Order: sequence, then C-alpha cells, then structure tokens
Amino acid sequence: MTAHRFMPAGPLTGRIRVPGDKSISHRALMFGALAAGRSRISGLLEGEDVLATAAALRAMGAVIGKDGEDWIVDGVGVGSLLQPERALDMGNSGTSTRLLMGLLASHGITATFTGDASLSKRPMGRVIDPLSTMGANFTPSLGGTLPLVMEGMQPAVPVTYRLPVASAQVKSAVLLAGLNTPGVTTVIEPVPTRDHTERMLRSFGVEVQVEDRDGERVIRVHGPCDLHPNDIVVPGDPSSAAFFAVAASIVPGSDLVIENVGLNPTRDGIYRALREMGANIEYLEEREVGGEPVADLCVRHARLKGIVVDPAIAPSMIDEFPVLFVAAAFAEGATVTSGLEELRVKESDRLSAMATALKSAGAQVEENGDGLIIEGNGGQPLSGGGTIVTHLDHRIAMSMAVAGLASEGGVEIDSTEPIGTSFPNFMDLLTEAAS
Repeated sequence: MTAHRFMPAGPLTGRIRVPGDKSISHRALMFGALAAGRSRISGLLEGEDVLATAAALRAMGAVIGKDGEDWIVDGVGVGSLLQPERALDMGNSGTSTRLLMGLLASHGITATFTGDASLSKRPMGRVIDPLSTMGANFTPSLGGTLPLVMEGMQPAVPVTYRLPVASAQVKSAVLLAGLNTPGVTTVIEPVPTRDHTERMLRSFGVEVQVEDRDGERVIRVHGPCDLHPNDIVVPGDPSSAAFFAVAASIVPGSDLVIENVGLNPTRDGIYRALREMGANIEYLEEREVGGEPVADLCVRHARLKGIVVDPAIAPSMIDEFPVLFVAAAFAEGATVTSGLEELRVKESDRLSAMATALKSAGAQVEENGDGLIIEGNGGQPLSGGGTIVTHLDHRIAMSMAVAGLASEGGVEIDSTEPIGTSFPNFMDLLTEAAS
C-alpha cells in the first residue's frame, strides 16, 4: 500500500471537470449490452468498478470497445446473454455485483461472482431475497457474501416487491430482472431512491410506469422488453464533484467552477446540505442531458455553520456523508447526523472509520449507533496528523485528503490505491485546482 500525505493547499481556482457518474456509467454499459445493436457512450467513467462491469458483459457476449474518447457497445438483446466461461470478477464493485445479479436472474445462465477482500465482506442477502422469489437460485458463501454461484430462471416469475430498506441497487436489480420476465414486475419504494435506472430505461425505449401512491413510489415494467440502441452522454459524478465542492468551501480564497455535474434530485442531497450550512454554491448553465439535470457549479470559500441533518435526506447523499463530516469539522457549532445505519455496511464501517479518522486529524467527534455529532472548529485549520486507516475505502481516502488541504500539518492516509476504483485522476485534479 502506498501512503500519501495531503498537505495544506492554496485556494482552489479555475475550472475542472470530474469523471462521469459511476451509477450512470454502469447502467449505460448494461443497457447497451441488452439493446440489439450499437450504442455510443461519451463521458464514461473509466474506473476499475465500471471496467469490471464492462468485462463481465463482454464475458456474456456483448462487444465493448473504444472509439477515440467514446465507448461503443454492440448489444445482444434482452434474453440473449451467453453463459460466461469463467467466474465474473467484480473487484470492489457492489453496484456491478448487485445489478448484474438482477440482470442474470431472468436469464437461463449459471454464473459465479467473485470479488476482492473488501467486496467479499459485503452482504448480498438484500438482493438475493427478491431475486429468489422470481425463481433464481443462489449458493453464496457463509453470511450471504461472495464468492457466490447463481442460476437464473427463464422464464422468471414477476413479483411485487416492497423494499425493506431504501436501496437503489436492490430496486434496480429487481427491475432489471423484470426486463426478461413475462408480465408486470413491480417495486414499491417507501422512501424514494436515486432513479437513474428508470430515466435511462426510458431513453432505451422501455416503458417504465412510476406513480406516487400513499406517499410511496410504485415502479412497474412489463416484460419481456426490447431495448433500442442509444447514444448516452454521462454527466459528471455528483459524488466526485462533492469532494471539490467541500474543498473549495473550506480552503480560504477558493473560487472554483466544477463543470457538467449531474444534479439528479435523488443525488443532490450533499449540495442541499452544504447550502444549508452556508456554503456558497451557485448553479450555472442549468440544462438537461439524456434525461438527467446537469449544471456547472461555482463554489467559493464560505463560513460554514453546523446543522442538524434531516435523516430524510440520507438516501440522496448516502455516499457523500464522509465528506460532509469533513465540512462539519470546519463549521461553526455542532453538526448532528442520524439514521445512517446503512454506512456501517458500505466498503467499510464508514461511521466508525470517519470518526476515528477525523479525531486523528484533530476534530471533535462523538459516534452514536446511527450517526456522528461533530463539533466544528469555526473554520480554523485542523491540526492534521495521521496515519489515517482508510480500510481500503475510496471515499474515506478522498474525504481525508480534502481535510488535509485545510490542515496545519497535512493528513497522511495509509493508501491512495482505493481512489482508483472510483476517481482515477483525483490527485491530478486536486493538484490542478490548488496550483
């Protein structure tokens, strides 16, 4: 593992463009593989997680390659995926694993899923349960984890499934299984989650019915479906942009424009929370690209104040809480978060890991069962220090890198390698913005 110390930086200025949205990149490849014909994708995130999805789809018959900066997918059509000859290696990608399990659940295919040490600790039961009711059969490792063997069922059985916890991955897995299932597959969401799957399926020609009923979202697809080839422009990842938005907010003198950021209302919670804290974030050139709202973000340094974060906002920023915790450490007053049990089963236990990391860097943090209470330092630099244990979690690594920019002595993290899974040019962009 390669340790690295992130030192105090000058103001973040100029214009940067973050990589394409990871969630949309995964889906663009999958739906392109299910369409009969050629799709073109521009702005695809070329991180290890997305490349794991591409490799798995190639193993099942899709032809995927590059044409200049664009990616080309020659799809095989719904129902026509091939039996993979070897195990599908998902690396560190929970999204690849859960969505592909849904995709294969209604195909007559047997597949083995493997992953790295971190992914192999993550529970897959929340996907296994609904897909099993549709007819797929699973043989997971002890504890419902990878390595895992699954046998799809063709034809599968349509279900009506109410999500027990808010999870876009589980919703998407069931909807993807429904694409090759005769009849109506229905997912009921008590709490709305990110809706990239519904938006993109429509752009590939699938009729997706969404209605609000008694405060819940009811989503239906009528299978089997035909997907039409499509040209996709992937917006910048709001999660990736959030690291720079927080960095520019806490480093004095910053005035930074982050271009082409996706602002899907199910994903923009971090920006709503930062604005509530007093962050100076302006949306420029608001527009819609491929069914997704997009804008350029102008972020200037601001004095932040602590807030009580409404638990209802959590699904729209669940992956951004680690960097919000960093912002909270520089605010005036306490920031209180709750309802975040989901963070304990991410790539690491992000509540515990971030509490330990921020304390090590000089912040005042109290850890509760479902959240953190962070007493901010009023905008003064953290003392810094390290070495921070990232638990091979990319978001902890990048969040603490941001903390280092506004510290006295820098913050050292134990490994920069996990950053490559989601944001390969993070350190280059950080250098560019702060130089």
